[in-house]
Amino acid sequence: MNSKEITRLAIRALEEKKAENIEVIDISEVSVIADYFIIANGTNRNQNQALADSVEEAIGRAGGNLKQVEGYDTANWILMDFLDVIVHIFDRDNRLFYDLERIWRDGKQIALSEFQDMEE
Repeated sequence: MNSKEITRLAIRALEEKKAENIEVIDISEVSVIADYFIIANGTNRNQNQALADSVEEAIGRAGGNLKQVEGYDTANWILMDFLDVIVHIFDRDNRLFYDLERIWRDGKQIALSEFQDMEE
């Protein structure tokens, strides 16, 4: 499974659980740590954990491997490392505070439609 497929599955899982403000940043040309950052937020701790669970389940069912997860218990910033794709799930306040979109502005913002149009 390649990074675009993982990203597509993660986006769909986040959308199904009503994540807010999903954004994808292609960082492949500015960093070696991953190809894509997916950034989204939920409205509370329970929703953030449900978002993380949904992403892990969707990618796992397709054969993807979650290398590491951080922040699940507090759920104000959950980081999920799928090697070439890193999913960041924030609460609203921490998303504004950490502002990863600004920090990674050298990456390329990718429209979600690029991943939704991929073949199943």
